[in-house]
Amino acid sequence: MKSPICDMLGIEFPLLAFSHCRDVVAAVSRAGGFGVLGATAHSPETIEQELKWIDDHTDGKPYGLDVLIPENISTAGEKDVTWKSLEARISPQHRDFTRNLLKKYGVELTTTNVADSQPQPFDAQRALDVLEVSFRHPIKLIANALGVPPKQMIDMGRKHGVPVAALVGSKEHALRQIAAGVDILVAQGTEAGGHCGEVSTMVLVPEVIKAIKPVRDVPVLAAGGIMTGKQMAACMAMGAAGAWTGSVWLATVESETTEIFREKMIAASSRDAVRSKGRTGKPARQLRSVWTDAWDRGPDSPGALPMPLQSIISRDAFNSIDRAAAAGNVQARDLVTYFVGQGVGLIDSVKSAGAVVQEFKEDFADAVEHMNMLMEE
Repeated sequence: MKSPICDMLGIEFPLLAFSHCRDVVAAVSRAGGFGVLGATAHSPETIEQELKWIDDHTDGKPYGLDVLIPENISTAGEKDVTWKSLEARISPQHRDFTRNLLKKYGVELTTTNVADSQPQPFDAQRALDVLEVSFRHPIKLIANALGVPPKQMIDMGRKHGVPVAALVGSKEHALRQIAAGVDILVAQGTEAGGHCGEVSTMVLVPEVIKAIKPVRDVPVLAAGGIMTGKQMAACMAMGAAGAWTGSVWLATVESETTEIFREKMIAASSRDAVRSKGRTGKPARQLRSVWTDAWDRGPDSPGALPMPLQSIISRDAFNSIDRAAAAGNVQARDLVTYFVGQGVGLIDSVKSAGAVVQEFKEDFADAVEHMNMLMEE
């Protein structure tokens, strides 16, 4: 494989796998892909433990790290914002709506006690501190979503010789990232799970490649709805240097998702993956559920709060929902949801992460062989 991504990251197959689960990251890297650990929820202390474990389970194969430092957040410009201080900003109306919604499905809302000094969700300084610790380990990529990485993050990458990647949902985003100095672009279409824009992958990838070509030659990874090696090959035929994937790993045995959610994924169609503000306050694609319907379409909905306030509401809610569902509350299953892309309709079983990588390779090879046959005819 001659993709520039393979040379940059030291891998044999340009398949990048984003996951919050260290087991998935390690398994994908061992199988010849490139695991990327989602570190948003980690502190400097916990990331040290996670990366030490990954180091011990990748057989020396490379892996990377993804953080989330939003450019646009309701607390932008404020200093020393804590979780506790944000809790005080949540209106009684939003709290009552959440509590009553869960109660309707037999779920008691329980809250999580946090330290007075715990930083707000998506705190930029905390993310930079996590990165600082991460460079004690042999990471080969750092990535940021929801905007241009702060200059400190790009400088860290330069200092340690590690490429900096950024996710984009439009050509305008891509041009801003190029100007800021990122090394790799991830063109993520609306089919993707989690935070995503409104342009499809099939349109976005060539649009981004065309827009940046006169400015600077930067590898572009395709993302959004990619669940097979054939889709990956199609994106690379458009000029992508490889694929950035996420949802396909949620249905693996190593994934952090619950058995209940995996069952719901297998039963879902592509139309069941909807964009909703109900979990984070920004449009994020996730499996449609009673929760998403209530926030987006419910007649009594107070409307989602801006990021990061909505994340504070949803964290306690989903901890309560998952516990109730695992304890046998059948009604609670209707509330269960998680970030997943439209490719969920292609998931029909739970497999190991290593098996998924192998399927990607075989599928990719079949697609290339098919195209070669067509060219010969």
